[in-house]
Amino acid sequence: QVRLVESGGGLVQAGASLRLSCTASGRTFSRYAMAWFRQAPGKEREFVAGIVWNNGNTYYADSVKGRFTISRDNAKNTVYLQMNSLKPEDTAIYYCAARVYSGSLYQVGEYNYWGQGTQVTVSS
Repeated sequence: QVRLVESGGGLVQAGASLRLSCTASGRTFSRYAMAWFRQAPGKEREFVAGIVWNNGNTYYADSVKGRFTISRDNAKNTVYLQMNSLKPEDTAIYYCAARVYSGSLYQVGEYNYWGQGTQVTVSS
């Protein structure tokens, strides 16, 4: 059974930084893609960033390019999301997700496994 546990959310002011962590367990993830999604109140869940575990290729939503960085630590089975220059519109619950890598990383419905989410609130 795959388990994803997120941590690192919080309340910060605009312009600050946060780093989210997602620790995965339950199987070998070399064939997987991992991603971060977010969901703001009243909005649909949206893709933020993704990484292919075996080759490290990364993908980002246009809204976070240049500000957010996704990375992984193979030894710790952990994926990180470094968020810099945070804006109030980044406020959301952030979810870690995993799927066997096959094609696009952007679609919510393609992911089999989800964490419980961590709240990020950015004040102006």
